[in-house]
Amino acid sequence: MKRFVIASVFLLATAVSSVKAELPNFKDLIKQAAPAVVNISTIQKISHPSISGFDFKGPNGEEIPEIFRHFFRFPDQNQAPDAPPHKAPQSLGSGFIISTDGYILTNHHVVKGADQVLVRLNDRRELEAVVVGSDERSDIALLKIDAQDLPVAKTGDSSKLEAGEWVLAIGSPFGFDHTVTAGIVSATGRALENETYVPFIQTDVAINPGNSGGPLFNLNGEVVGINSQIYTRSGGFMGLSFAIPIDVAMNVSKQLRSDGFVTRGWLGVVIQEVNKDLAESFGLDKPAGALVAKVLAESPAEEAGLHEGDIIIKFDGQPIILSSDLPHQVGRVLPGSNVKLDVIRNGTEKKVWVNIGTLSDGDQPVKTSKRALPEPENNRLNIMISELTSQQRDKWNLHNGVVIHKVSPGAGANAGLVSGDVITMLNGKRIETVKQFAEIVDNLPPGRAVPMRIVRRGSPLFIPLKLSKE
Repeated sequence: MKRFVIASVFLLATAVSSVKAELPNFKDLIKQAAPAVVNISTIQKISHPSISGFDFKGPNGEEIPEIFRHFFRFPDQNQAPDAPPHKAPQSLGSGFIISTDGYILTNHHVVKGADQVLVRLNDRRELEAVVVGSDERSDIALLKIDAQDLPVAKTGDSSKLEAGEWVLAIGSPFGFDHTVTAGIVSATGRALENETYVPFIQTDVAINPGNSGGPLFNLNGEVVGINSQIYTRSGGFMGLSFAIPIDVAMNVSKQLRSDGFVTRGWLGVVIQEVNKDLAESFGLDKPAGALVAKVLAESPAEEAGLHEGDIIIKFDGQPIILSSDLPHQVGRVLPGSNVKLDVIRNGTEKKVWVNIGTLSDGDQPVKTSKRALPEPENNRLNIMISELTSQQRDKWNLHNGVVIHKVSPGAGANAGLVSGDVITMLNGKRIETVKQFAEIVDNLPPGRAVPMRIVRRGSPLFIPLKLSKE
């Protein structure tokens, strides 16, 4: 009996030891990765908030969707309803450093509408950041702070991520800096409502308001995603979190850094899901693919000869299982590329070659030939501009100005200019043409701030511009 008890204890100890051996130890990973994670807060003008309590309203009074909500922070419920608008800091989220000279990735919704963005580093320094560019469709924003020799987060390959892998998040939920939570990948390639261009990573990592924009790490200490959304009915964590794949984020950040905006491929079709009944009616063995419900006029799809009723089963060699698989694959293709589609037409499989177009974007400036634009180094602000098109004039109700296409490090970036801004007045003079703008800039006094009026997404504001002493 004694030997039996000893043997049982030994087996139990062995089993416990085996389980412990299989569980990951995150200590070294956290020490390695945490220094590159930052807290991001903003300063923005806010009107007096509702005092009716917790009503799931955004800062501008808009209704936050019931099912998929971006992380948010509610305004001060104690402010008097007749208080005037004021500037107040709001701790909104997290981010991580991707270059030693101060480039930082976070979410678009973290910095959207901010007048000032503040970044707090791991060593407690707090620096003001410039928004280099921000892309609403992917919910990615690229920031830049004036610092050197910063710790950098390693990036991994999110395409290799599989369900069941351990992942870890570091962020600032509810303002608690460098909070660590862990879990597993629940699924990959998730399509969410109204989020057409991102194949999300779903996890069960505990994510809450303030984690938004923070990194999701694999066990190698590599960033594989950016925490972006939660599924919630209460406003808090319910076991379903969604992250933007790092492959998507890095592609977007490269375009934001070089161009100030993101260019996406466009096919020009309206699609729908293929369910069991539709599959049967089209003679398919199983429900799969994207059914073309409409081909848009003068679109790449029309030029390629796609028909309504075609079922796209492969795009550029990649299988289309759900109709939601198609938009983000098309969006990642460089416009002008020739791509092969495998389609089912009248029960027969066909191959169609399409020259991918450019997806239009209301916030994206119209691209023109670079030869028609002054190169950044040719003006003292280090920005690339062009004259307004008639479409832009009508859209923003503008009669004069020049539109910015690219902002490089320099006086323009220091003033907070971003791609898409329209400069309508500089140093008291109305801006009519690119040539006139260049002449005014050439005569600006160095070392002294002058007023600049810009229109940003339809809203006018003045900002100070100061050229360094030469």
